Amino acid sequence: MFVLQRLLRRFVEKGRLTVVAHDGKVYVFGGVIDGPSVTIRLHDAKVARELFFNPELVTAEAYMDGRLTFEDGATVYDLLLLFSVNRRGLAAHPLQQILRRIWRALRGVHQANPLGRAARNVRQHYDHPAAFYKLWLDEMMNYSCAYFTNPEESLEHAQRNKLRHVAAKLRLTPGMKVVEIGSGWGALSIYLAQTCGVHVTAVNVSPEQIAASRARAQAVGITDAIDFIEQDYRELDGHFDRIVSIGMMEHVGIAYFDDYFRTIKRLLAPGGFAMIHAIGRMSPPGSTAPFIRKYIFPGGYVPALSEVFASTERTGLWVADCEVMRLHYYWTIHNWRTRFLARRADVVTMMGERFARMWEFYLSAVELGFLHGSNMVFQLLLAERRDDVPVMRDYMLDDERALRARES
Repeated sequence: MFVLQRLLRRFVEKGRLTVVAHDGKVYVFGGVIDGPSVTIRLHDAKVARELFFNPELVTAEAYMDGRLTFEDGATVYDLLLLFSVNRRGLAAHPLQQILRRIWRALRGVHQANPLGRAARNVRQHYDHPAAFYKLWLDEMMNYSCAYFTNPEESLEHAQRNKLRHVAAKLRLTPGMKVVEIGSGWGALSIYLAQTCGVHVTAVNVSPEQIAASRARAQAVGITDAIDFIEQDYRELDGHFDRIVSIGMMEHVGIAYFDDYFRTIKRLLAPGGFAMIHAIGRMSPPGSTAPFIRKYIFPGGYVPALSEVFASTERTGLWVADCEVMRLHYYWTIHNWRTRFLARRADVVTMMGERFARMWEFYLSAVELGFLHGSNMVFQLLLAERRDDVPVMRDYMLDDERALRARES
């Protein structure tokens, strides 16, 4: 515990952390400033040393393996909340600064997503059984940030709002050809085909998601209006009036941003434009947290807006519109985590206790990242020419009202 004590004394400024070591000794850190109070038990001597050298990854792994447990009613969310409100103290520790410099230097390796490997990275996260995601997502299986008119709105309504918001920005007319890059479980493609009368080419590299999307499209009788294709977006040919990509850019990797935007530019028909929805960070460029990189999104990276705009500049695309959604994903993931915990016993039956702990850690960490960290969501409209996107934003609200009326 000696080396871990040195880290925790500097780290815990707000709240209190009580650590029960493997030998029964009790150590208390913080308590001067009000904040979360958490008690953890470490079940072997080795875990304390490992926590000192890489607390972000080892905390998760020790919890997943049962080497770190909670007492006095505390949960993994409470511990991560304690980390979250004290994140500056942890980041200021010299060892943590060295680790972050190393991770930055290895970004090219961590975010390698060439053809083939990109598909394997995506499948590691998305090719869990669709039944697992159905336990806690909304009924349309949207696995991206919802759009809340108020924090108390239901997840189902907020996800419907998001689909409508995206469709309104695209300014669609019947008969248009639309490509969705990274189509998830098909909610947006189905909405656009049903509500806007367009033909959608939906591209995805997850066989599980493609199969589920086709089944859902068949169930609502619009299979003729959507082509679900299992393919890397870089291999796609043709020209499209509109391109939409929701939650895809986070999987691209910094070295491939130019490829991503050049592909979008190549696929756009004359006068067409693209809508990109992705997680970003308001802070300078960084690296992916080790737990997320290893267990959740291998090859993934949440970019700084400076990195995104540098790439659109290099590829010659106009950023015709940018909207930054700051708390919407926090509200979304809070809903997901609450629903997940309500069905946790079913998750354990389906996927096992270790997987359930991993997912609980993941949802807790990302929820707090959108509350206390630098994460947000941005939506861009991109075009080759400055006036391909209407120069007044009023059309978005007008189209949103029209879509709402059409839905009802």
